[in-house]
Amino acid sequence: MKIFLATDHAAFTQKEMVKSYLSELGHEVVDLGTHTEERCDYPTYAIELARHVAKENGKGVLLCGSGIGVSIVANRFKGIRAALCRSAKEAELSRAHNDSNVLCMGGRLSSEDELKAMVRIWLDTEFEGGRHTQRIALFDSLGEEV
Repeated sequence: MKIFLATDHAAFTQKEMVKSYLSELGHEVVDLGTHTEERCDYPTYAIELARHVAKENGKGVLLCGSGIGVSIVANRFKGIRAALCRSAKEAELSRAHNDSNVLCMGGRLSSEDELKAMVRIWLDTEFEGGRHTQRIALFDSLGEEV
């Protein structure tokens, strides 16, 4: 599966680790940056990732120091369901109940093992549909067109 990946400087090291992990799992990773630890603005990268995910009906992983900023930015776009997750259980529920298409995580708040666990369970979990489908439809048309 093609996975879009982006971060700001605050989680650059963690992005590189997640990129390697995704590759090990057999996924095609599209690294949208940042490509250094030099200070940068997270909205730039979250916007770029949201546009790619929406246009290609794909999946993406966003990181920043806390994960909060990138999740706020990504969710401004129509068709994006970005979930800020702090645990593997939250990552699982974000897919099963909310059909999230962007996983947001805090590079400064989660360990390498926690990040890997969230990524793995998020990718392995299918959307349950059923009663959740109507709920998603209620908000899926909201947001700015990409």
